[in-house]
Amino acid sequence: MPTRVKIDQPIALCVARFYDELAEKLEAGARATLAEAGISDIDVFEVPGAFELPLIAKYAALSGRYAGVVCLGAVVRGETDHYDYVCAEAARGIQQVQLETGVPCGFGVLTVDSIEQASERVQGGSKRDTGRHAVDAVLASLVVKEALAGRRGQAGFAVSE
Repeated sequence: MPTRVKIDQPIALCVARFYDELAEKLEAGARATLAEAGISDIDVFEVPGAFELPLIAKYAALSGRYAGVVCLGAVVRGETDHYDYVCAEAARGIQQVQLETGVPCGFGVLTVDSIEQASERVQGGSKRDTGRHAVDAVLASLVVKEALAGRRGQAGFAVSE
């Protein structure tokens, strides 16, 4: 069951298309979860691969137009170290975007050894729906953000006399 949160801005879906069939299924899972949460205002931004996701996530977050950003894509291990670099930098970059901007970013990037493993982790797969989970993460973060908005506590430490 998706988390309910009232948002007055669209959600950005940032989609890496290198593995287009996987990207379509990740996006379908994300869209279904957003629809279940009553969110239909969605913009999609596409890039060739997962390495580019942090930059477009940052563009979306800094635009001030989006309540949250959902990053979707896949990196499949190959015969070289390329996989390690792409996975690490995509994860680090997406995390950095949300920490620097305060805009929640869902990490829906599959990092797998094979296409078969990836297929099990998208909409219709036997393991989980990574697109759904990325949206759930953004919505959960927005619930906390909303709960804390307007609450002001004392800064620093209280001194008892």
